[in-house]
Amino acid sequence: MHVFPRRTGEDSRSLLDRAAADVPAQSRSDLRRSAGDRRRRSPRSRRLRVAFPYLAQLHQTPHSLPIATELARRHPEIEVHIAALTDAHLDFARAYADQFPAAELTFDLLSLPGMVREGFGPSGRQVGRKLIGLVLNRAYFDSFDALVVPERTSLILRRLGVRRPRLIWTRHGAGDRASGFQEEIAKFDFVIMAGAKLERRMLEAGLIRPGCYVTGVYAKFDYVRRMPPPRRLFANSRPTVLYNPHFWASLSSWPLVGRAVLDWAVEQSDYNLVFAPHLRLFDPPTPRKYEPFRRHLEASHVRVDLGSTASIDMTYTLGADLYLGDVSSQVSEFVTRPRPCAFLNPRSIAWRSDPNFAFWNLGEVSDTVDDLRRLLAETVARYPARREQQLEYVAETFGGTGEPTAHIGADAIAAFLAKTATSEVRSGPGARRAGRAR
Repeated sequence: MHVFPRRTGEDSRSLLDRAAADVPAQSRSDLRRSAGDRRRRSPRSRRLRVAFPYLAQLHQTPHSLPIATELARRHPEIEVHIAALTDAHLDFARAYADQFPAAELTFDLLSLPGMVREGFGPSGRQVGRKLIGLVLNRAYFDSFDALVVPERTSLILRRLGVRRPRLIWTRHGAGDRASGFQEEIAKFDFVIMAGAKLERRMLEAGLIRPGCYVTGVYAKFDYVRRMPPPRRLFANSRPTVLYNPHFWASLSSWPLVGRAVLDWAVEQSDYNLVFAPHLRLFDPPTPRKYEPFRRHLEASHVRVDLGSTASIDMTYTLGADLYLGDVSSQVSEFVTRPRPCAFLNPRSIAWRSDPNFAFWNLGEVSDTVDDLRRLLAETVARYPARREQQLEYVAETFGGTGEPTAHIGADAIAAFLAKTATSEVRSGPGARRAGRAR
């Protein structure tokens, strides 16, 4: 028996719908068993059900998981599920959630054919085929009142006929690039974001509307606060540079000058260097992908990390003394403790009046790596004049970093769902489904 029958209409001819129809998936009864036994409740006493799906790489998980634990802990009237395509994702989530014994969470391993799941690799991080996961689990997703996601791909669920749940977006990262301000954001029912900078830009673009968003939330900081104190990155007194290139080939410094940066690091003796690119640049970080870095790995003052958990839990952004990058939003996390920053612009992008590169004003920008020693020296020398600007940027971006914020997002979700539930009762049973069509 197939869990998802073939649909009629134009979209049934798509590759994704053929996959849903032709590939046997885990039965719904199996999925229920994986989540634990539950008592059937009458409609009158039914709890609201909210799922936090994790379909992409692990780096997105800390941006919403603390909200899930706070929602379960502060609002026991809401049934909270953590859903993922791999055991590795669920294990990662459980390791954090176990610190909150009062938070009642259900962990669901989503339906996926064995051949497809094995294709994700032993680490469970290669989730490039997340669209298949969305298709094969659409009935599961449609059983919830809300889905809280850190990515935008889940919007495709509307095209797959999933109408019931409200779609809530937490973002992942707080950078300035245009990718964080796409038109499709307006399709979310509710948005959770960090500070005034993001709010202002999204309001101006018509991506959010009053009453359907909340600010002042950057859940990843809550996640980091629960981690053990980071160890020293190197056993010497040299300043440490974090080289953190992005994965987008059209903007990243890695394809053009990245290797030159690493070669320079090996040959000089003034700095330590951590090469921790965006996790997606080398995803998954297999041993074979480390082979080209053998020379760099042998240097005691160079660390190469192509995608361990240390590259996503702020181990390096908190532990380094200088930042060297291009367009990664991790720089916004780095300057929460102001320090010198430098940015590589090998394509000579005209960036000064472009709001998508506003963060480049936080440090020095260089079109070349011909003299990295000089670039870093100038970056350090000019940093005192940048410090106040970095503090202002952090205030605008996050609103504050001193206190936990995930509970704000959790309370906002509960209030939004309560408000929409009341509105639907007043409007009649057909209002919700009609209102969801886009």
